[in-house]
Amino acid sequence: MPTEWITAAEAAQRLGVKPASLYSYVSRGVLSRRKSEGSRESLFSALEVESLARRGRPRRSRGATELVIETEVTEITGDQLRYRGFDAIELASERDFEEVAGLLWTGTLAGGQLWQATEAAIAAASAAQSALPQGTLPLERLQVIVPALAAADPLRLHLDPPAVIAAGRALIAGMSDSLPAVRPPSGGTPGASIAERLIARLCPAEPTPGLVRALRAAMVLLADHELAASTLAARVAASMRADPYAVVATGLGAVGGALHGGASFGAEVMLRSAARPEEAARVVGDLLRRGERIPGFGHFVYRGSDPRAVLLMDLVREAAAGSERLAVADAVIAEARRRALPEPNIDFALAALAAVTEMVAGGGEAVFAVARTAGWIAHALEEYARGTPIRPRGIYTGPPAASR
Repeated sequence: MPTEWITAAEAAQRLGVKPASLYSYVSRGVLSRRKSEGSRESLFSALEVESLARRGRPRRSRGATELVIETEVTEITGDQLRYRGFDAIELASERDFEEVAGLLWTGTLAGGQLWQATEAAIAAASAAQSALPQGTLPLERLQVIVPALAAADPLRLHLDPPAVIAAGRALIAGMSDSLPAVRPPSGGTPGASIAERLIARLCPAEPTPGLVRALRAAMVLLADHELAASTLAARVAASMRADPYAVVATGLGAVGGALHGGASFGAEVMLRSAARPEEAARVVGDLLRRGERIPGFGHFVYRGSDPRAVLLMDLVREAAAGSERLAVADAVIAEARRRALPEPNIDFALAALAAVTEMVAGGGEAVFAVARTAGWIAHALEEYARGTPIRPRGIYTGPPAASR
């Protein structure tokens, strides 16, 4: 019997819920949906809806708060990640970051555009970050660089899609080129890829071609991840017509949290705590004895392995077989599995890449932030087109109104 597909309004009526709840069920794997041909309207399986109606609505786990927003940028189903319908793992294996950024922004895989900030913007941003104390982490420098780049762009409030996309290319290039160089920038020419420019800013020694490939793949894998916390923050800012630089600055404010992009720095510190593979058990054990979580393991979205981490670790192993830093990372994974902990996620894999390439402290965080800027811009474009502010309402749980 062919599957009967019904509209969101019909499905919501049969379940007795608001339409927004349907998309929450999709994100949690309770319902599946497809797009109707032509209108792009969401359709739901009538059989699944009837089955769910008989079982009763699924309870939301305590502590989980969901705000459902329709998006055409990224889809996560089960353990699969897709950018506009393209498998992100395949893209990371075959495409450059710039092409994938174009896909997120326009729906088309296209490269060849110039990724370059103006000389005035680079000068302003470089001067701003150079005033920071020595030892300031790269992510903290980026949080100063972005407002400086904004101040040098008089057209930043022009929010038509071509202008926003042009600003996105210049912004990502400016973020990369304004970080302090740690060696002569062999990749610092306008035609160099963003990955090559970051290498000159984060890696004191030139990585092997295999590790450069791994870094490029990491940037593709990190370019977007649906409505992660930083992306939601960026979308809220964009819904209020904040310019692209302000949107990215908002994302940067959230991405450094220990439960988000900052987790790679925690994993990096953990890996540095073990000089040799034999010390992995001690490092993991010390964290557990202190009641701390093991950074870079487990993921809120994926039930099994994080597919991004699987690919990136494979690329690092292929490029750096025999590396002692890689051996330490693998020993930590083995110890975590011995203790029945969750599988490593992309933050751990990024920390392993940072360790093997000998990036400066916090280098993985910077890679995460520059790569995720592509996703923030993509989501900003959707919000600019949507034109409706995101304004959640709170449920007051404080004391009752005082009587007079």
